[in-house]
Amino acid sequence: MKWVRRIFGIGFTFAGVMHFVRSEGFEAIVPSYLPFKKAIIWITGVMEIIFGLLLILKNPSERTKKLIEWFLVAVFPANVYMAQKNIPLNGKVLPKWALWGRLPLQYVLIKLVRKM
Repeated sequence: MKWVRRIFGIGFTFAGVMHFVRSEGFEAIVPSYLPFKKAIIWITGVMEIIFGLLLILKNPSERTKKLIEWFLVAVFPANVYMAQKNIPLNGKVLPKWALWGRLPLQYVLIKLVRKM
């Protein structure tokens, strides 16, 4: 499972950096009812970078696993909003089936985090 942990770490770190490089795309998927979109993007970006580096460097503690699980649950509404509004992913318009098909992946990610 070490390779899964490292892949997750790289993925989280990359996604976190992208929150700053392409913040407009991430702001677009924050549901409209939430205020302070830019702050939400920055905070979640920092969290993803921290989670990513932790996963790259060492086996996660039970607390870290729980935090990652809660994080994945917390960002789930943004993925639902993205599917509902058909918002492009990194400037690419995806078919509706792909946007909706991404949603169950959150559950798979949570299950994999628990096994690390």
